[in-house]
Amino acid sequence: MNVEMDKNSRKTSPISHYNVVFAFVLVICIIGQVKSDGSDHKYKSGDSVPLYANKVGPFHNPSETYRYFDLPFCSPAHIKDKKEALGEILNGDRLVSAPYKLDFLEDKESEIACKKRLTKEEVTKFREAVTKDYYFQMYYDDLPFWGFLGKVDKEGKTDPNEYKYYLFKHLHFEILHDKDHVIEINARTDPNALVDITEDTKVDVDFMYSVKWKETSTPFEKRMEKYSQSSSLPHHLEIHWFSIINSCVTVLLLTGFLATILMRVLKNDFVKYAHDEEEADDQEECGWKYIHGDVFRFPKYKTFLAAAIGSGTQLFTLTLFIFIMALVGVFYPYNRGALFTALVVIYALTSGIAGYTAASFYCQLEGTNWVRNLLLTGGLFCGPLFLTFCFLNTVAIAYTATAALPFGTIVVIFLIWALVTSPLLVLGGIAGKNGKAEFQAPCRTTKYPREIPPLPWYRGTLPQMAMAGFLPFSAIYIELYYIFASIWGHRIYTIYSILFIVFIILLIVTAFITVALTYFQLASEDHKWWWRSFLCGGSTGLFIYGYCLYYYYARSDMSGFMQTSFFFGYMACICYGFFLMLGMVGFRASLFFVRHIYRSIKCE
Repeated sequence: MNVEMDKNSRKTSPISHYNVVFAFVLVICIIGQVKSDGSDHKYKSGDSVPLYANKVGPFHNPSETYRYFDLPFCSPAHIKDKKEALGEILNGDRLVSAPYKLDFLEDKESEIACKKRLTKEEVTKFREAVTKDYYFQMYYDDLPFWGFLGKVDKEGKTDPNEYKYYLFKHLHFEILHDKDHVIEINARTDPNALVDITEDTKVDVDFMYSVKWKETSTPFEKRMEKYSQSSSLPHHLEIHWFSIINSCVTVLLLTGFLATILMRVLKNDFVKYAHDEEEADDQEECGWKYIHGDVFRFPKYKTFLAAAIGSGTQLFTLTLFIFIMALVGVFYPYNRGALFTALVVIYALTSGIAGYTAASFYCQLEGTNWVRNLLLTGGLFCGPLFLTFCFLNTVAIAYTATAALPFGTIVVIFLIWALVTSPLLVLGGIAGKNGKAEFQAPCRTTKYPREIPPLPWYRGTLPQMAMAGFLPFSAIYIELYYIFASIWGHRIYTIYSILFIVFIILLIVTAFITVALTYFQLASEDHKWWWRSFLCGGSTGLFIYGYCLYYYYARSDMSGFMQTSFFFGYMACICYGFFLMLGMVGFRASLFFVRHIYRSIKCE
């Protein structure tokens, strides 16, 4: 049996100074790639090549993984834990020395790894693992390979009580090499070497393995291409491209059509208002010009709005730099933990952007309690994420899963937050407070606000959010499946160029649809557009979370309390991050648009 993973086959803004920091982060992430004990990956005949067992777990529940020796396998006399980086631990990796010895260029036939007498409890434990379709993962010279623990024989049987359960006891390793490098490793089980674990009886097991070395012409630099090709769904890649292009063209055509209509309407408005000014200065105004004295009236809860814009800006910056790193090849397949390390480090170092943006905008809105605003900015995203982590980590501890972070890792993350994130947030806030400019309003705000006329139900906040989120979501929903299959499955996402194009289209469509809805809101003489534009821009995040429900129940086989809580808990945090980021994009686009149209007319 081939056990590949796919079972079915102002003042000078301080922001500019962060460029140096980002470059530094990029270098750190590139040179901080995980390496094996053989740092140059070169070996001579008979050299020991590092082999580590990582984890085991049910195939359909990627978050529910356990240490390899949590199952009663034969363990070496001295189990050696591999020292792991922060990102590896966050990824749930717990590498330990494996019970097999695969020396470089040494063939072996039917070597005994160990002999063990399984107790009734151990047989029951193995049978439960086989029933749940457990797999194991190992790393040989940083090359991952997988296998299943056993199989269930259901042939000709309809009653589950009649099923037969077997444990594989012989692994055959086929290793390809290019002179002094390991290029590829495959693991297969001997279909005839089975141990019957159907009954709760003691069983004697000889865990066997064999090794066969073969030479290949594949160079060392291309040894990871195997995982890229198999995980990018090569048979469906053209269909994937076609689907994405078709979706993008449809959305862009619709967006362009609506943009043309909006531009014509605006042009007619400008001509009409200019004509009215020439005919009679005392003529009663109507439409969006009528509320020029209220449109730049500062909104309620401006502390929250400024904090949300600051957090959204930080997340937007984080996303851009993650894309840059992905496009230059930092996140090559199975560069273990690189993505999590980059997320933690870049988020910490970009907190100054959040502080600067939030404090600067808050002070432009004539806010006085900038310290409270700064505290709210720091906790707006991290607060819900921390609470979610506390709950899910407790669940993982109860399950004794590898997703439970060790105390030392939690301390490291806390120190990063206390020594890097918080100080940079404060420094950015101080710079934003001291370097703020006046709010640029082309119209003078009246002393008292005008009354907003009664509006139909579909012009309410929730219907507008639904309309605003649907179009951007329709541009990305095809790509969501592949992303979910990577995050919550065993696929590897490598086609970042497609993802980057989709992300750019998402930003464009979000900005446009929010601007269009803002115009219609102002044309209805509703001047409370500030929060509405942010909520409409961020509403795509709610659609993505709705897709989570569909994916979980219709497109995946995930089950169990731990996997369910991890999926919906962390996806809630991700979608909330999208809400803040896209809300910021929608608000910024609307603010630019509102300033532009009111500069274009004469308002007294």
